[in-house]
Amino acid sequence: MTMARKNLVDPSITRWYHCISRCVRQAFLMVDGSEDRKQWIEDRLEKLTENFAISVGGFSVLNNHLHVLCRLDPDDADQWSAGEVVRRWIAVYPPKKLDFGNDKAVAGWIRQHAKKKKRVTQLRKRLKNLGWFMKSLKEPLARLANKADHCRGAFWEGRYKSIAILDTEALLATSAYIDLNPLAAGLADTPEESRYSSIKQRIDHVRCKGQLSRLRAALQGSVQASEFVGSMEQDHWLVPIEDRRVKDERSRAGMLETFPLGSYLLLVENSGRMFRDGKASMDAAVKDVFSRLETSIETWQKRLDRMLHTPRLRGCFFAMGNQSVQAILADRADRKSCLASKPTA
Repeated sequence: MTMARKNLVDPSITRWYHCISRCVRQAFLMVDGSEDRKQWIEDRLEKLTENFAISVGGFSVLNNHLHVLCRLDPDDADQWSAGEVVRRWIAVYPPKKLDFGNDKAVAGWIRQHAKKKKRVTQLRKRLKNLGWFMKSLKEPLARLANKADHCRGAFWEGRYKSIAILDTEALLATSAYIDLNPLAAGLADTPEESRYSSIKQRIDHVRCKGQLSRLRAALQGSVQASEFVGSMEQDHWLVPIEDRRVKDERSRAGMLETFPLGSYLLLVENSGRMFRDGKASMDAAVKDVFSRLETSIETWQKRLDRMLHTPRLRGCFFAMGNQSVQAILADRADRKSCLASKPTA
């Protein structure tokens, strides 16, 4: 039975959601004509993260569907001024009559609309809402594709799936699963060749900085090189793999503490061998990664196999282990008990 999105997405429980959306009838509409539609999705994701209070930790765009790993940052939106809210909204949905080449006209438009309190409140809610984020990603492409194909009708299936991620191991597994999707689909031979994916974005970012030698050293297990490569993620639009705020409070919030980009790339590269070779033989450097994660190669492979070959990791709506399920149920029961025990006025 379909469940209301407001009952599926709750930032007070988790800020991380794995969103999946498929083309109608699972047709290969993302590659009809050219690869431009995949590139459009990638470019649009970057624009949306610049303006929404939602960050992207990972993505992959395939021939008939897409995966996006989203982190909700609602507190950021609450701190924006009215003018900032309007500026961000028109960056995503530019008014047709506004001349963006005229800075004075744009500033005047923002000042005028920032005075409309109800409108600003409405836009602020939209800019931190996962449904509006996905709508802003998918609907414009559907219109462009229909126009290019000279047709009408649905481009996407009705609803996107949003899977709540409730523990760090599930977060890491989901991120790796998303980055490995092009390999599993036969669209690439190695992770770094996976076009229109977050892992290629991260590698290309390091390449653009001229630090490929450091990246190679990180992939060979060098901890120093891995940490150096991870520090370069701070100015990239994707959420950094490593949360470095313990080391530097000025750093951006990342995905996992004490887990740099180099270690993640090493993990994904070796996990990819499971799909290419069907073997889980891993070198000593990767075994050290598993040791730090307090898991094993066998457990990791079982989890990835389950994600690839089973449509539901944990029910329809959650990605986590049994302990996380029990902890959340206990917490919700405690909150209900506290509310019930409060005296009525």
